[in-house]
Amino acid sequence: MRITAIRDIVSPIRSNIANAYIDFSQMTASVVAIETDLVVEGRKVVGYGFNSNGRYAQHGLLNERFIPRLAQARPDCLLDGDGLLDPVRCWAAMMANEKPGGHGERSVSVGVLDMALWDAVAKARRVPLWKLLADRYNGGKCDDRAWVYAAGGYYYPGKDLAGLQDEMRHYLDLGYSCVKMKVGGVPLAEDLARIEAVLKIVGSGERLAVDVNGKFDLPTAIEFGRAIAGLGLRWYEEPLDPLDYLALAALATQYAPPLATGENLFSMQDARNLIRHGGLRPDRDVLQFDPALSYGLVEYLRTLDMLKANGWSPRRCVPHGGHQFALNIAVGLQCGGNESYPQVFAPFGGFADECAVADSRVALPDTPGIGFERKADLWAVMKDV
Repeated sequence: MRITAIRDIVSPIRSNIANAYIDFSQMTASVVAIETDLVVEGRKVVGYGFNSNGRYAQHGLLNERFIPRLAQARPDCLLDGDGLLDPVRCWAAMMANEKPGGHGERSVSVGVLDMALWDAVAKARRVPLWKLLADRYNGGKCDDRAWVYAAGGYYYPGKDLAGLQDEMRHYLDLGYSCVKMKVGGVPLAEDLARIEAVLKIVGSGERLAVDVNGKFDLPTAIEFGRAIAGLGLRWYEEPLDPLDYLALAALATQYAPPLATGENLFSMQDARNLIRHGGLRPDRDVLQFDPALSYGLVEYLRTLDMLKANGWSPRRCVPHGGHQFALNIAVGLQCGGNESYPQVFAPFGGFADECAVADSRVALPDTPGIGFERKADLWAVMKDV
């Protein structure tokens, strides 16, 4: 199995939505295709990948460093014992001559290519990625479906409480029993009114999570936490700067219900620092590392090993991003679930078209690879790359 071509495009995912920190009016994503010479069942094996929402397209880094390294590597150095592409060896080739630390945006570039490599390998093995992962890394064990929640509740121009409630009703109608909304972008009293409005729709705090996107300083995070502590919310997400571990540890002494964070930590080392110094509690808190943004699945496997060594279960991991790649990982490695974006970040958010959500749970098809071909709007973008 040899790589014969690697192509990338920049795809717009712009929207007029905003969270507490940024708007998405200029947001883009990279889409890559890794073509190989292997033919399976009459079709050439091509792997596809893209980067999660929240980080911009990586066209420059991909074409200046990471695609050339894969293309110029000795083909046999990229293969496993069966002669198929080995994502771990490919990862090492991509990261050749890169210094440790200062991860920046390169983790996103590597993650895009890593996703495509795993898609290609699973197709070469003629199995879905979730089964490949279960057999290779989890003793053959997997979940038959994953818990998912609907992420939304963004700030839209002119959107009132009735509009927010209509959005959440729509998610319930789609089969989600748990939703998430953005907070921190308006004064506390306004956000509390928004939260109360959503609680009237979903019925209980366990069915609602709130996300600050790192906007608060510690005093504000404590004040907000005190205001919501009695609501029984599913979790209070990223209330502080993602790298301010000391402040997070201080908040954890003041806020007893579940906290969630990690989507903006892009390496095993950063995740390890969070576990060492962030004061998080493995019996209740949620870790949201996104494999597509953090050097890919190869690095995510290292992160899971680190978590297990520190007393954390994979069940505490609910990856950010709302995409099929993380969903395969959640099922095959038995994580705690996966995010979902039913209304935003099209066509990259969401799952295969035939995979309906019921009571916030979704199964995966048996399609070889990640299953992009079973999501029509996404496949319409990918097939032209």
